Amino acid sequence: MTRYLEYPINDNGYGLRIGIVVARFNQDICDGLLSGAINQLHTLGVAANDITVCSVPGALEIPLVLQTLADEEENGFDALIALGAVIRGETYHFEVVSNDSCRALMDVQLTTGVPIANGILTTEDDDQALVRMHEKGADCARCAVEMARLHARIRSGEAPQPEGLSS
Repeated sequence: MTRYLEYPINDNGYGLRIGIVVARFNQDICDGLLSGAINQLHTLGVAANDITVCSVPGALEIPLVLQTLADEEENGFDALIALGAVIRGETYHFEVVSNDSCRALMDVQLTTGVPIANGILTTEDDDQALVRMHEKGADCARCAVEMARLHARIRSGEAPQPEGLSS
């Protein structure tokens, strides 16, 4: 007897349109995030001409551009990726930027219905960010593709498959 139904993971990026918004603040780290994301998208089958990249000054500017991309029906993005780096300094600004950018990403995602992978690193120092940048970018690419496929399946009414323990 099946215990539950599940949508199997689909990480095939073929035919998906992915938008990326990347901050320029902490440029070297953001370049690493972008490189990791794009390389992984290609590995998953997303074509180069199906990836659109927009550059913005910093993390707080990312949500508005994501919303603009998500609202543009002719763009037809299946998923979006936010990339940035917020590194703790000596003031409270770190918390403001980290919290507000994350909350705004969630708001855009829920308002527009377009999946968004959050790749805005929040670290204590540059070294932590440098260690994480390539893998975090790749993680976001995998997340974007998986969520785009899952979102499309649920919206289309496709039934989940029997999975889990049998008795």
